[in-house]
Amino acid sequence: MISINSLTKRFGEHVVVDNLSFDVKPGEVLGFLGPNGAGKSTTMKMLTGFLTPDGGSATVCGYDIQTQTLQAQREMGYLPEGAPCYGDMRVKRFLEFIAEVRGFKGAEKQQRVAHAVEQVELAGVLNQSIETLSKGFKRRVGLAQAILHDPKVLILDEPTDGLDPNQKHQVRRLIQQLAEGSNKIVVISTHILEEVSAVCSRAVIIGRGKLLANGTPDELEARSRYHQAVTLELQQPVDTQPLLSLPGVVEIEQQREGQLLTVLAKPGEVIFPAVGELARSHNWPVKELSVERGRLDEVFRRLTAGEAA
Repeated sequence: MISINSLTKRFGEHVVVDNLSFDVKPGEVLGFLGPNGAGKSTTMKMLTGFLTPDGGSATVCGYDIQTQTLQAQREMGYLPEGAPCYGDMRVKRFLEFIAEVRGFKGAEKQQRVAHAVEQVELAGVLNQSIETLSKGFKRRVGLAQAILHDPKVLILDEPTDGLDPNQKHQVRRLIQQLAEGSNKIVVISTHILEEVSAVCSRAVIIGRGKLLANGTPDELEARSRYHQAVTLELQQPVDTQPLLSLPGVVEIEQQREGQLLTVLAKPGEVIFPAVGELARSHNWPVKELSVERGRLDEVFRRLTAGEAA
């Protein structure tokens, strides 16, 4: 439903998006990740037709974003960074205006507005002007206008920015509901890694406009040095030397004065059974024993720091 092929954008001599290519399939929630300045927002602006690429192409639902811009935009809902809205308009009138722009009239217009208001819980501020709203409510107004026409493709730039934990949970649940059991897709640009684990079925990581990684959260976590690491929470410190003699153990990290151990495995090794048996045979005072899937934040830092270097 989205195909990006060798997309490139320059501002003067500075290359912001550098020969970027990836696809998004129906039913996917794609996390589009990168540090500040990586080119995420610029890519989204090109994908939605607000910036013209200097090279490459992009299609949405089969429509070329440069030559069939309006057709592509009809299929999209877009929440830009900062959720720009008309500040002097009241929330209800703004949403009615967006519905009219999208071609809805009469009862259908009111029905579309009411449904979007219910989905993002805006009923309490409908008669307030947008400029008087908190940052979180402004984001919710922006999200409401993006989903109002029930788009096939939803593109969200930092959708939970400024929201409190309850509002973040609500928006993430909404995103999952929009994509579940449907042919729709959602693209979320974010630097909040917990968002990927919470809602995304796949993630793309870019740095300085280049593609650095593309895979499911599980696949990316498997690239972490903490993949299959074993964590032991102890009541008191123990002699860790026996752990280092186990096959497959490469390193031990200690915290809380030796009462929290993280035993790192060699790539491809599974050490949890051996660590558990060793702790039992030595009668270690173990409070908790667990195995790690991997740490997405560590993979993200390693990939993006390497690109910067």
